[in-house]
Amino acid sequence: MPEREELRVEGVVDHIAVRTEDMHADVRAYERLGFRVETIYEDWAMLRDARGFGVALLPEGSKHPQHLGIRVETREALEEAARREGNRPIKEHRDRSVSFYTRGVGERAVEVIYYPPEYRQP
Repeated sequence: MPEREELRVEGVVDHIAVRTEDMHADVRAYERLGFRVETIYEDWAMLRDARGFGVALLPEGSKHPQHLGIRVETREALEEAARREGNRPIKEHRDRSVSFYTRGVGERAVEVIYYPPEYRQP
């Protein structure tokens, strides 16, 4: 595997992804806190607050790891970050976002994500 360079991403914290034991109950709880549902599937849900910060809920069996999501503003920035991380594979998701996963502080998962113009908005 190619050696990783220092991960430097010119981006902002976009979301956190956490495990949930009852996704639908947690969705309702976040809605009471003022979050809105952006996306919901059987294996994950994304909610956002009024400023756009997201909480992704990961029920048992979700293929997504718990992670911190960092948003970049261009596809080029995403590709450059992936290259610096040893040419990490970039994947397009169901909602049209594009990202890759890598390891961050304490070897915890970090997702670097780009939302293209065709990203599915609510």
